[in-house]
Amino acid sequence: MHLVDQDVPGPKRDYVGYGPDGPKVVWPNDAKLVVNIVVNYEEGSEYSVPAGDARNEGLAEIPYSMPPEYRDLAVESMYEYGSRAGIHRINRLFDEYGVPTTYFAAAVAVERNPTVAAYLRGSHHEVCSHGWRWTEQWLMSREEEAEKIRWTIASFERTVGARPVGWYCRYGPSVNTRELVVEEGGFLYDSDAYNDDLPYFTEVQGKRHLVIPYSLATNDVRYSLAQGFGGPGDFFDMCARSMDELLREGRAGHPKMMSIGLHPRLVGQPGRVSALRQFIEQALAHGDVLFTTRKHIGEWWLAHHEEFAG
Repeated sequence: MHLVDQDVPGPKRDYVGYGPDGPKVVWPNDAKLVVNIVVNYEEGSEYSVPAGDARNEGLAEIPYSMPPEYRDLAVESMYEYGSRAGIHRINRLFDEYGVPTTYFAAAVAVERNPTVAAYLRGSHHEVCSHGWRWTEQWLMSREEEAEKIRWTIASFERTVGARPVGWYCRYGPSVNTRELVVEEGGFLYDSDAYNDDLPYFTEVQGKRHLVIPYSLATNDVRYSLAQGFGGPGDFFDMCARSMDELLREGRAGHPKMMSIGLHPRLVGQPGRVSALRQFIEQALAHGDVLFTTRKHIGEWWLAHHEEFAG
C-alpha cells in the first residue's frame, strides 16, 4: 500500500525540492548570503468596523478578541501606531544604512497614507502586492479574487507610480491565486510559499513561474504570538543565528537567501527597532552578506539560474 494524493485544485505538493545539496548559487558581488527584509505594510487595510467589516482585527499586541458588535478602538490605535510612527522610524533606519527592502504592501494601506506613498515613489525599495486589503484570499470566489488583483495593480500605479511585480497573500493563498497571478501576466514572482531557502520554478498552466519563498520564523509577527518573541533579544537572536548558519552553508559552497519579516506596528516600537538595527550592523560587518529586494533576487535568478543549476 502507498498513499496517493488526490487530484484537488491548487499547486501540486513537492517534498523533494533541490535535494540534499542544491544548486551552487553565485549571488551578485559573490555574496555568500542575500538577505531580503520585508516590511508588511498593512495598517489601514486590516479588518475594522469603520471599514464596513463585520469583525475587528484580531492580530494585535495582546491575544484579546472583542466581540464583533463592538468597535475595538484599542486595536485600531495599535495599527495606527504603525502608520503614524513605526513606519517612519524603520524607514529612517533603512535610509541610514542604505538597506533596500521589499514592501509587502496592501493597496488600501498605501492609499490611506500619502506620506508613505511619496516615500516609496522616491526610494530604492520595492513594492510587492499584499492584496487590495489585508484580507484572506481563500475566502473569495475566483472571480472576486481576480477582480481584487486588478484593483490592486491599478491602485499602486496611482499611488507609487508603478505596478507591482511580486505577489504575497495574507498568511496563505487560495487554490486559485497562483493561476490568477500567472494569467494576469505582469508578475515576476509570488512569495506564497514557505518551503525553501532559495527561489525555484514551478509550472502553472504550462508556463514557467518563479516562486521566492518567505519565512514566518525570522519574522516579528512572533512578538504577538504565544511562545514567540518575548523581547527584542529573542528577535535578534533568531535572526542572527539564522544568518550565521546560512553563512556557514554559503561559505561552504551553497549560498542561500534569507527573508526577515517586519510589521511597522510591531518592530516600529523603539525598543524593538533596536534589535533590527543590531542585526543590520552585524550583517553589514560580515562583508559577504548582501541586502537586496525580492525583485532583484528574481531578476538575478531568471538571468543566471542555468549557470548554477548543476
